[in-house]
Amino acid sequence: MSNIKLNKIFKTVCIASDHAGFNLKEDIKNHLVDKSVSIFDLGPFSEKSVDYPDYAKKLGNRIKLKKSDMGILVCGSGTGMAISANKIKKIRAAVCYNLRSTRLSRQHNNANIIALGSRLTKKKLSLKLVEVFLKTKFEGGRHLRRVKKI
Repeated sequence: MSNIKLNKIFKTVCIASDHAGFNLKEDIKNHLVDKSVSIFDLGPFSEKSVDYPDYAKKLGNRIKLKKSDMGILVCGSGTGMAISANKIKKIRAAVCYNLRSTRLSRQHNNANIIALGSRLTKKKLSLKLVEVFLKTKFEGGRHLRRVKKI
């Protein structure tokens, strides 16, 4: 991984979860704050049961309106959050589960949201995936033509 500092890449990263992803969301948030990344937490703020589409919509709209550059969504599998967020125009949310899927989501798809599954991905790997996601640049070129068709 490159030596690029996370806090120099994006101005604002936003994060949200559902109740299943709450603890991992808190771990990711603390990890990024320790690396001096400006992070905006959209909730929830406890493990009380909530509906993941509400939080995916809140985060997706924030990115759509350019109030944040990138987003992190966490639920049990990552899939529900990604499906919900991808309903919003200009959002490209990718469920990431290993280093390669994470890099390719940025390099080829210019994903602007990483969706993680707290029940499927361990904390240590999740923290690594978030760093890789935030540090990886979109390659453009032939991929730009394809992303514009989405």
